[in-house]
Amino acid sequence: MKTIKEINEKIRKGQVVVVTAEEVIDLVAKKGVRKAAEEVDVVTTGTFGPMCSSGAYFNIGHSKPRIKLGGGICKLNEVPLYTGFAAVDVFLGATAVPDDDPRNKVYPGEFKYGGGHIIHELVAGKKVKLEATAYGTDCYPRRKLETYISLKDLNEAVLFNMRNCYQNYNVAVNLSDKPIYTYMGMLKPQLGNANYCSAGQLSPLLKDPYYKTIGVGTKIFLGGGVGYVAWHGTQHNPSVPRKANGIPQAPAGTLAVIGDLKQMKSQWLLGVSMLGYGVTLTVGIGVPIPVLNEEILKYASARDEDIVAQVIDYSENYPQCVGGSLGEVNYAQLKSGKITVKGKEIPTGNLSSYSKARAISEELKSWIKKGDFLLTESVAALPGADSGYTFKPLKEMPSIS
Repeated sequence: MKTIKEINEKIRKGQVVVVTAEEVIDLVAKKGVRKAAEEVDVVTTGTFGPMCSSGAYFNIGHSKPRIKLGGGICKLNEVPLYTGFAAVDVFLGATAVPDDDPRNKVYPGEFKYGGGHIIHELVAGKKVKLEATAYGTDCYPRRKLETYISLKDLNEAVLFNMRNCYQNYNVAVNLSDKPIYTYMGMLKPQLGNANYCSAGQLSPLLKDPYYKTIGVGTKIFLGGGVGYVAWHGTQHNPSVPRKANGIPQAPAGTLAVIGDLKQMKSQWLLGVSMLGYGVTLTVGIGVPIPVLNEEILKYASARDEDIVAQVIDYSENYPQCVGGSLGEVNYAQLKSGKITVKGKEIPTGNLSSYSKARAISEELKSWIKKGDFLLTESVAALPGADSGYTFKPLKEMPSIS
């Protein structure tokens, strides 16, 4: 048994033993769980993929004379922000697009620019155009504001993502006779391809399947800077079926994360355009797993072969919210470049970058070894598999007559 306090003391003294979630697999295979758990203090994970439920809130500071953006209209490079807060607090969603974007009127839409791109540009040091209109009050008399701002001009700029780091996800295919455009990418007709989105054996919540070390307050690598787990993410669903190794067989836990955008780096926050679907933000996240006991290391040493996902039809079953899987595959099969579904061999593609996930886990490892990153005790556990917490989508929206 170890404690986070003891591990942090080893970090301060330069005596900590850190391995990535990829390296620990070979180490456990060579030395066994017990011996490896005695030697290793921290396992670092990583993931880098599109995460739509992301965004940033800003305090833009007060103009002279003052303006009240709450209840008004505010845009950055023509992309609308949410203004329903106080005078100069605004929120930019990663999936927001300009009002004049044709969207899918000309199908499939290209979605060339949106909130995710603005977040990337701000972190890259670029200036963006701010336009705002307000109704005016006695204390906030200004009615219009136009200026150019950069990240350094903002009082606060905070990345706040409501649902990141999905613990496992679907493998998307298309059974229909036409191509379809989804958040899982373009899917070719008649099982022409299969897309998935996970780092598998490097992905944070797959290496701590029961959230024994990851909870509210956990310090993480977020977008190239330091962030924290703020809460469980939306659609957190820990009660899905699991394999004997504890790993969920379907989409399960999620994280809500927060961090100072001014500390982040543009290579770890990328705006993405998805044909026929919209815009999003690709986010880099790395989570350290303290090896407090053998059980935690056993979970952390799970391999791609040990992690399974469900193959789901995105032409009918997913959009119509109909249950049913076309089969179960593991991540070693997915990463081989082909899987077999309904007797047909089809190519696979990953929307998440494994090489970038590896780079994140290595970067976090280097921070810890150099003493630049101490671990935190979580202040609250995430709802677990036995908590009774279950995401319940409405089977049918009630009509309003």
